[in-house]
Amino acid sequence: MKVRLITATAAFALMLGTAMSAQAASTLRYCSEGSPEGFGPQLFDAGTTLDAVRPVFNRLIETKFGTTDPVASLAEKWEVSDDGLTYTFHLRQGVKFHTVKGFKPTRDFNADDVVFSFNRMLDKNNPYHAVNGGTYAYFEGMGMPDKMKSVEKVDDMTVKVTLNAPEAPFIAELGMEWASILSKEYADQLEKEGKKEQIDLVPVGTGPFVFVDYQKDAVIRYKANKDYWRGKQKVDNLVFAITKDPAVRKAKLEKGECDIYPYPAAADLAELKANPKLTVEESEGPNVAYMIMNNKMKPWDNKIVRQAVNMAINKDAIVKAVFAGGAKPAVNPLPPTIWGYNDAVKGYPYDPAKAKEMLESQGVKDLKVDLWYQPVSRPYNLDGKKMGELMQADLAKVGINVNLVTYDWAEYLKRMHAGESPLGQIGWGADIGDPDNFMYLHGCGGTGNPPGQNNEKWCNNEYDALLKQGLETSDQAKRVEIYKKAQELIHEEAPIVPIVHSVTFMPMSKKVDGYVIDPLGIHNFENVGLK
Repeated sequence: MKVRLITATAAFALMLGTAMSAQAASTLRYCSEGSPEGFGPQLFDAGTTLDAVRPVFNRLIETKFGTTDPVASLAEKWEVSDDGLTYTFHLRQGVKFHTVKGFKPTRDFNADDVVFSFNRMLDKNNPYHAVNGGTYAYFEGMGMPDKMKSVEKVDDMTVKVTLNAPEAPFIAELGMEWASILSKEYADQLEKEGKKEQIDLVPVGTGPFVFVDYQKDAVIRYKANKDYWRGKQKVDNLVFAITKDPAVRKAKLEKGECDIYPYPAAADLAELKANPKLTVEESEGPNVAYMIMNNKMKPWDNKIVRQAVNMAINKDAIVKAVFAGGAKPAVNPLPPTIWGYNDAVKGYPYDPAKAKEMLESQGVKDLKVDLWYQPVSRPYNLDGKKMGELMQADLAKVGINVNLVTYDWAEYLKRMHAGESPLGQIGWGADIGDPDNFMYLHGCGGTGNPPGQNNEKWCNNEYDALLKQGLETSDQAKRVEIYKKAQELIHEEAPIVPIVHSVTFMPMSKKVDGYVIDPLGIHNFENVGLK
């Protein structure tokens, strides 16, 4: 009996040990669609890159998972002055920065980190301002250098931010990745070692996962942050398996080599939904795909030409061929899921005969031009090449002969932001549930040097005045009317061709526990586990 008891106990211990070992080795595998441009959350604006930095960092304010609501994060609370210009943030105590190879923090997060993180972008004399290019795509594209006057330390756990003018969505905007908080202690150590560029290559934050390593175009590895202030993660490791081809992503999920993958091909959705081992979450995403016409190049500086191109593109055919019906033709640059959408604006009709007549009236006939197509899948554009081929066929009917061009995603964005593309695909998914998050992409501030996110390089003073008025108005009903006017104006001027607003689909193993498909298109892995 005694021997049997010992044997049973030993067997139980072995089973328990095996279970604990499996738990200790738990790894969530995400088949991402492309390689990040880097790991500096302040430097980049592409969703692929922001997905890769999001696990590492926190911000003063964050967006509540599954909603568009701002919530306290590294700032526990805040006050806003009566004139809307001064924000005082009271910081969270006891938050730890990550330890990575070559760096171990000696203090907790404090006001110095907040001031450093913002002043790196704001202050041209900051020792890190010009590191790794010194172009802050999001921060500058939103006009923040002009909007933010100063960021000051009040005491170790209090920071004061002063604006030059009221900014209605400012709290929500601080939830964006550009507002991620870096470690000043890490920055100071790298500066002493002569390795300042490493700050955007080996990131150090306070987030749920610690960066481990990156093999270009192959894999990104993270481990759970054991000191995370919101609590231990459900998995110990997070892996981004970079897999550009949606067919390969699908095969990996089916084989169990991935647990989650984004942007499935529309033709695969029925099969994925029928697989008993998988589930496919879906949501009508606040996003837009659009084609830019470079307003600094002829003939796209001509409004009549731009209006004609809007009439030449068959959006219904794109919805059917690229999205298998999982999208809606777009009329405005603002999605209908965002408040302030103007449903009184009617889209340009698909009328190639009329478009050709309008183009010829402006001397545009047998034109040869490059059209850039997106090289990676995005929620608003699942297959850039297929979409490009459809656009190519449409434009050929009206006398515009298109040569399809693409680049590596990072190079594509860099060149497009710089204004090199005559015609090109791009798009946007909401970061916050505010109209300005979409409308500012087309303002004058994004046309200059350094290049901004206004890829069509269209500048209209009346439009900019409306955006400014919208930001400085706190009454939401008044803001709705302002943004409706802005949509009417951009529709008339036609600097872009709005193409579609897509439904977002996320296939995953039924073992995945706690993943929430986000209305802002954010891929968040905090507190996601495996059953």
